[in-house]
Amino acid sequence: MELELLTALRGKKRDIWEQFLLSSGITPEELPEKTVLLWDGNVLAATGSLQGNLFKYLATEPLYQGQGLLATVLTALRQEAFLAGHRHLFLYTKPQNEPLFLPLLFYPVASTDKVLLMEDHKNGIQSFLDSLPSSSIDSSAIVMNCDPFTLGHRYLIETAAKESEHLYVFVLSEDKGYFSAEDRLNMVKLGTKDLPNVTVLPTGPYLISSATFPTYFLKDRDSAETIHCQLDIAVFTRYYAPKFRITRRYVGTEPLSAMTAQYNAVLADALPRHGITLTQIPRKEADGSPISASRVRKALSANDWDTVRSLVPSTTFRYLRRNHYD
Repeated sequence: MELELLTALRGKKRDIWEQFLLSSGITPEELPEKTVLLWDGNVLAATGSLQGNLFKYLATEPLYQGQGLLATVLTALRQEAFLAGHRHLFLYTKPQNEPLFLPLLFYPVASTDKVLLMEDHKNGIQSFLDSLPSSSIDSSAIVMNCDPFTLGHRYLIETAAKESEHLYVFVLSEDKGYFSAEDRLNMVKLGTKDLPNVTVLPTGPYLISSATFPTYFLKDRDSAETIHCQLDIAVFTRYYAPKFRITRRYVGTEPLSAMTAQYNAVLADALPRHGITLTQIPRKEADGSPISASRVRKALSANDWDTVRSLVPSTTFRYLRRNHYD
């Protein structure tokens, strides 16, 4: 066997790779950062890819299954991930594939009937949650992106805080937005520090947005958003809700994004079955339109600071000027 590591797939090799994945029931969504091709002569026997700290597109030709080729591919990808500075690795797969990855030191986090999330740290999610401060009383929760933190976000948090003994605000930890995870977390902390019963925490790598949820192994790709939401709920209700004694989750109504509105609908249906009430708060408006982070980003792109000032708390405005636009 000959192992080949590529940082760019092109030409004939890309064609072979794409056809190999399609024949394995995998639809390539994008070209990954790193790809391993394992050749037996001119026959592609196995492959796998790395995107950030996520393993993707893992497949073995049926004739070669049972020969340990998946372990060879993963070992090469692990080395590349380590060199890139990633110390915590994840993969998504079909639930029936769990026995393939357990001997390769990947451990289940949560699953639905369609998708399984695994990580390479045993009890990694529990260790992460144990590192966060928690309250001993029943609490509420909000999960938000805040790219950046707006008056709409502040209104939702302030409303939920008035109705709750304690409120956790979880800010998504992915660096996939306009602002970094660190910036977004800082803006939320600054914008809520006057609310004594609010604790702002990072989600860590376990609650993710639909932007990074993989759909390449799903036959019904049209239902990917629902499946992503179901997995998100499984993680939230299995780990976050018990740890932080969460009995209520708040969301803002969503008149602008059909995807987010669908997400809220799935939450409303599923959370009560886990003893968690979902409360939707009407979106705060400015000039007759819902306040949204996208409006702020558009104003920033146009250097329209008057509009930015009208849509964000003073803490966010100062943070943006001091850290990005001064």
